[in-house]
Amino acid sequence: MRSRQYGPDLTPPWKKTAPVPEVPAEADLVVEEVTTGFCGAVIRCEKTAQGPVVTLEDRFGKHRVFPMEPRGFLLEGRVVTLVRPSPAAAPRPTRTASGSVAVPGARARVARAGRIYVEGRHDAELVERVWGDDLRIEGVVVEYLEGIDDLPAIVADFAPAPDARLGVLVDHLVPGSKESRIAAQVTDASVLVVGHPYIDVWEAVKPSAVGIRAWPRVPRGQDWKTGVCRALNWPENTGAAWQRILASVHSYRDLEPALLGRVEELIDFVTAPAEG
Repeated sequence: MRSRQYGPDLTPPWKKTAPVPEVPAEADLVVEEVTTGFCGAVIRCEKTAQGPVVTLEDRFGKHRVFPMEPRGFLLEGRVVTLVRPSPAAAPRPTRTASGSVAVPGARARVARAGRIYVEGRHDAELVERVWGDDLRIEGVVVEYLEGIDDLPAIVADFAPAPDARLGVLVDHLVPGSKESRIAAQVTDASVLVVGHPYIDVWEAVKPSAVGIRAWPRVPRGQDWKTGVCRALNWPENTGAAWQRILASVHSYRDLEPALLGRVEELIDFVTAPAEG
């Protein structure tokens, strides 16, 4: 008498378990654990030494952790196997830090003859952090001057022209200040000098971004940056303080409008096509 042939798997066909669907354990998916009957929404999945586990939260806010075993859960009354969800691809930013429309894959343009000058390294780093993508696409180079005491001579040495415009960003450009008197000496039509009212570019970062209530007032005669560190009980290391401030800036929303408008004005000026 011929024996029945079951193939490599000797389990009779009528005893085989039908496969069940694998369902990604996405957040908020509501399932029931088959052994305990605990019903809840998926909170998170984790990888452990014993294998993947899932945390469920019931309608009373109670959390329980279960191993993600095959056929271990019910979804709408059907037996399923929960699996870890695939990591979502990070979405590409649609805006740059300055709020401009991002251009994926865009290459930096060859540098223009025009330039933007700022007073110091901190100013340059802040402009790069927020407008860097825009400036590379436009081919605009930002350089810092270490102060503007010699601005008229620097402008003359640059030799600005309609096709090589120069934009200058000045700190503390308010009526009656030393900076305003120096800026007034620059009258070339191919140069635009603008400024913000803050003693230092640190103040152009919104206090809320840095996690402080307000920028402290530092008595005249004291080094302003050191005085800020003292008033905020930060270590008197202005380099480290600046890195802390810079790290808090993620987009134009973290900067004061008085700086935003001036930088945008300079970019527009140096990238405008030469007339005639």
